[in-house]
Amino acid sequence: MAIKSLIINPGSTSTKIGVFEDETLLFEETLRHSTEEIAQYEKIVDQKDFRRKIIEDLLKEKDFDVKSLNMVVGRGGMLKPIPGGTYAVTDDLLEDLKIGVQGPHASNLGGILAREIGDSIGAPSYIVDPVVVDELEPVSRYSGVPELPRTSVFHALNQKAVAKRYAKEQGKAYDSLNLVVVHMGGGVSVGAHKKGCVVDVFNALDGDGAFSPERAGAVPSGALIKMCFSGKYTEKEVYKKFVGGGGFNAYCGTNDMRDVEKMVQDGDKKAEEVREAFIMQVAKDIGAMACVLQGRVDQIIVTGGIAYDKAVVAGLKEKAEWIAPMTVYPGEDELMALVQGGLRILRGEEELKVY
Repeated sequence: MAIKSLIINPGSTSTKIGVFEDETLLFEETLRHSTEEIAQYEKIVDQKDFRRKIIEDLLKEKDFDVKSLNMVVGRGGMLKPIPGGTYAVTDDLLEDLKIGVQGPHASNLGGILAREIGDSIGAPSYIVDPVVVDELEPVSRYSGVPELPRTSVFHALNQKAVAKRYAKEQGKAYDSLNLVVVHMGGGVSVGAHKKGCVVDVFNALDGDGAFSPERAGAVPSGALIKMCFSGKYTEKEVYKKFVGGGGFNAYCGTNDMRDVEKMVQDGDKKAEEVREAFIMQVAKDIGAMACVLQGRVDQIIVTGGIAYDKAVVAGLKEKAEWIAPMTVYPGEDELMALVQGGLRILRGEEELKVY
């Protein structure tokens, strides 16, 4: 029997939903919210009724019978660090999403909305591989400063999805492979997947690994300390330089790789140098994760929006494919990754995890 599912992926100013029958998309919609609408709510969790109503209104508009759903899956939020997998939205998980134990974020609403809608029709609700997935080995947490341990914040949903996709295409189990997975989007994360666990990863958010379209990545710490105490910038201004205003934004004035490519094609030597530096830094991260896996790498997988860029992929292959063959899955289909996580549970292919 076909499995019907509602997938909910909330963003700060939008709620993206998809309705699937097995892995076939029946329809999807990005419901956008104005600044004025969002500003009415003091806390992110206060938006849940507003967002639920527009989701249910859309389903009515599409003449879709919500009672025909077999599951509801939401994007995971800022929970406590947890191993990867598909989780039931239990009372404990729901409470931590409402509190936002690692901070307020729109993605926290994914599990909350999935649970409320699922409960209303008697269907199970799940989240899949939130950004706080943490499978680091103890040695991977050392930074050199005890008060500043390395943390696991990365594109877990997409990294895990493409790793499992590759394994399935090869007729192998994900937990039988050693993979280096590279996600290149607004942020860049490179992870070492060792027999089904991401045992080390370059933090995609604020201060690790290669620079990206919007983020600075790792920077010289001494110079950073001097900048912070120079009196020229507030804490907020410094943070903006590293998250949001860093990387391509700082060097080229754009966070869109397509703009950078056009600049290169137009003869901009600075843009070309920035692109080459980006390729070099990502390749160095791949090499570092290959060392974590002791050189036993079955495949390098490259994904995310920048994976559409042929020049970047060619550069990465030239610099890193001597380590292992490279497979490229361009883009980031989060709705599909979420539905596949739920389907693996209902099909008995994976064990449901409890928070």
